[in-house]
Amino acid sequence: MTAKNKTTKKLQGSVSFVGVGPGDPALVTLRAKELLGRADVVAGELATFEPVVAAYVSEEAERLELTEDAVTPAEAGRVLAKHAKDGKHVVRLYVGDPFLDGHASEHVAAFVRQHVPFEVTPGLPVATAVPTYSGTPLTTAKVREARVIDVSAGEPEWETLAEGSATLVVTGVTDGLKDITGLLVKAGRDASTPASVTTAGTTTEQRTIAGTLETLASEVKSARLAGPYVLVVGPAVAMRDKLSWFETKPLFGWRVLVPRTKEQAGVLSKLLRQYGAVPEEVPTISVEPPRNPQQLDRAITGLVTGRYQWVAFTSVNAVRAVREKFEEYGLDARAFAGLKIAAVGEKTAEVIQAWGIKPDLVPTGEHSARGLLEEWPPYDRVLDPINRVFLPRADIATETLVAGLVELGWEVDDVTAYRTVRAAPPPAPIREAIKTGKFDAVAFTSSSTVRNLVGIAGKPHATTVIAAIGAQTATTAEEHGLRVDVQPPAPSIEALAEALAEFGEARRSAQIEAGDPVTKPSERKAGARRRAK
Repeated sequence: MTAKNKTTKKLQGSVSFVGVGPGDPALVTLRAKELLGRADVVAGELATFEPVVAAYVSEEAERLELTEDAVTPAEAGRVLAKHAKDGKHVVRLYVGDPFLDGHASEHVAAFVRQHVPFEVTPGLPVATAVPTYSGTPLTTAKVREARVIDVSAGEPEWETLAEGSATLVVTGVTDGLKDITGLLVKAGRDASTPASVTTAGTTTEQRTIAGTLETLASEVKSARLAGPYVLVVGPAVAMRDKLSWFETKPLFGWRVLVPRTKEQAGVLSKLLRQYGAVPEEVPTISVEPPRNPQQLDRAITGLVTGRYQWVAFTSVNAVRAVREKFEEYGLDARAFAGLKIAAVGEKTAEVIQAWGIKPDLVPTGEHSARGLLEEWPPYDRVLDPINRVFLPRADIATETLVAGLVELGWEVDDVTAYRTVRAAPPPAPIREAIKTGKFDAVAFTSSSTVRNLVGIAGKPHATTVIAAIGAQTATTAEEHGLRVDVQPPAPSIEALAEALAEFGEARRSAQIEAGDPVTKPSERKAGARRRAK
């Protein structure tokens, strides 16, 4: 056989039918994350899976919309198989568990005849995860049986469900709640049997209404709670008052504005989510190179030639700016040999360590220029061979650190490593939400975030809770006519999130003690107003 006649066998891909749980991306299994991460094609009713796709699927992966109303299982199977035969790894997504919640058995059965490798990856079922997030156990010491009924595929035999005391979990309920509860009572379930419905389960939009089979439908109607619902019926529902843990988080459902760039906001947003909040990141500054790069160029040259004893990094952006210059010159972390490195706080220190450098000085107290100065050693003519400090920083940084180092006997090369400029205004819906009080809180992490947010979007509404990371930020907020409600004892991201959570918990407790419904700040009456101090 000649080389011309040789053929290269095309590598065959595979198809994975993957359950991704009930809604919260954090509940996706490790196996599902692995498959999503290496997917060439991700398929399904993708609007349903937007948070999961955004969290785990590569931007390069092809998005394939498969709507069950428009595509039969056989047609979908052929489409998936075609991509797999082209050597691609295809992931077909399902809510909850593919076989329990997603009716995937029909899809898999239709796909088998395509003779393409496939697997089915289980996910956390809606029928167990949502009741758990609502604080409702399915079994107890007295109730040892639970039954799952999916009404999306048709009416079950209600008479068979009325026997015994088993907990019933009814999924696929989009409407007709009154009919379902009525049929259960007609079939023999006691009208006083505890029952509850939950919508948007496991997400921060989750809401649960509890009552009895007799009262539940009217209570849901009064609360204007829209489906689809997960309905739970049985004595175990009565335990929800004591076991509810998710909807009682201190900031549950609070819409919190985080005025930082996406890179900088990650840690704060993660902490806020742990307290039940819904953070929305709005960049207020943009980081750009200095107008005069020669100053930084000379400093980097001096660093290599032994001009400095110390390098002081006062922000993550300063580290990145210097590192970019290093890469431009073909340098690496070895150029810091013999130098002492200072970091203003733990986050800056982490970025330095990721570069392969261990900082010599990180404040144990306040993470600020003041905190750095409190622990900075004075210049010693005998012990210190060089008396100069390289300080790369932003163009708008304060002079506190420079003045303090000079007092300690050091000479400082104060170099603009990057510029911070005001970001473009956020989209109109965000600006409108800020001005009209649709945000429950704003978490300010610096004075510049206060000034820039007000500049590009206007002042937050008077009912919005204002949280400031430290005294200077609080002063700036008050200068702009804002009343500061929350200020942590220590100026750190962790302390800021914790202080806001404590404020939310105290507010919730006060409402409960007064016999008032638990509401968010954005749900205050229209006439409510607060004045700045």
